[in-house]
Amino acid sequence: MPNKLTTLTSRVVALPVENIDTDQIIPARYLKAIDKAGMGAHLFADWRYDAAGNPKPDFVLNQPHARGAQILLAGDNFACGSSREHAVWALTDFGFRAVISTSIADIFRNNALKNGLLPIVVDAATHRELFALVAANPDAELTIDVAAQTLTLPNGRVVTFDLDAFAKTCLLEGVDELGYLLARLEAIEAYERRTHHVIRNTQ
Repeated sequence: MPNKLTTLTSRVVALPVENIDTDQIIPARYLKAIDKAGMGAHLFADWRYDAAGNPKPDFVLNQPHARGAQILLAGDNFACGSSREHAVWALTDFGFRAVISTSIADIFRNNALKNGLLPIVVDAATHRELFALVAANPDAELTIDVAAQTLTLPNGRVVTFDLDAFAKTCLLEGVDELGYLLARLEAIEAYERRTHHVIRNTQ
């Protein structure tokens, strides 16, 4: 089950690359894995490590300020390409709880929400402001409020974002679709008993 996501205050990892596809997020050679644990080690593997498997010091995830950051700020059209859920697993296992871009692929967005990762789409002006903010101060923090659907910048400016009502409920409760249903099992069974009783009495 995903962990609850109600509010989040975190530093930001800025990756100003457009059209990042899911094969770049998690290369195809790692798709044989069926366990989410450990997938974060392969996140952006071809960008993050050299041919010998050593971390590239100039890649953003290998830099000190990325440690513990839970928000990824990416370029436009993030996570396009194939529908692999492993891309979300790699991001969440690394520690990310939210991704911000001006455009996020629909299939990835759906996979993200099912796994407790919040995809936030902002307008181009806000997007530029966020990149400038992180460039000026890598330790700057953003605050996300899921219930209010707001993103608060260090200067106090508040930006709202769209979020499907059902997806919001699952994030706030820390459940996926199955977990949502199981949490309401008693009410579902009671409804079925009432329905069965009504049908039997009308026959």
